[in-house]
Amino acid sequence: MAKQRGAAKEKPARRRDKRGGVTGGRRKPCQHCRDKVEQVDYKDVAMLRKFISEKGKIRSRRITGACRRHQNQIARAVKRARELALLPYVNEGASEGPSGRRERER
Repeated sequence: MAKQRGAAKEKPARRRDKRGGVTGGRRKPCQHCRDKVEQVDYKDVAMLRKFISEKGKIRSRRITGACRRHQNQIARAVKRARELALLPYVNEGASEGPSGRRERER
């Protein structure tokens, strides 16, 4: 008997099906879109701090839940606020090295 091509093989699961996380379904809408915010303001430091990690890095869209348009505006606003010294570039106690130990001052 000859081998049947492709008929007996199962299709590989799609990447989306493999995830299977707890949060399967639709993403939450962007907070700024929901509040109908047209432009993110660089002077609203309290709001911008929500989008910055403890180390001072700008959090990604996947973490913040912002849409592409507002994430770009947030990044631009954070950079502008840093330039005007409204936000720090790095955390104050960030003198630790990658191993977790404090580095020597030279």
